[in-house]
Amino acid sequence: MQTAEKISITMTPEMLRSIRESVDAGEYASTSEVIRHAMRLWQRDRDEHAETLAMMKRRIRKSLDDPRPDLTEEEAEAVIEAMFERVDRELDNASS
Repeated sequence: MQTAEKISITMTPEMLRSIRESVDAGEYASTSEVIRHAMRLWQRDRDEHAETLAMMKRRIRKSLDDPRPDLTEEEAEAVIEAMFERVDRELDNASS
């Protein structure tokens, strides 16, 4: 296990009360455990955000690199309308 470093944080009375209530209720063994859990969730959220951003960048790059000619506004609207119609049909079929 890595060496732990003690830090000091400032939080609102409401935050501290919530932490202490969770510890008192037996949900966590200590306030440190609550903070470590919160940090794991924060890190997971950051990782998921970074993954989503990377995926979006890949999709944008793929779109920019697509050799097909750009669609006109009318062509794009027709493609989108056809997609909505397909989804509507699929939903109608699923509910039947």
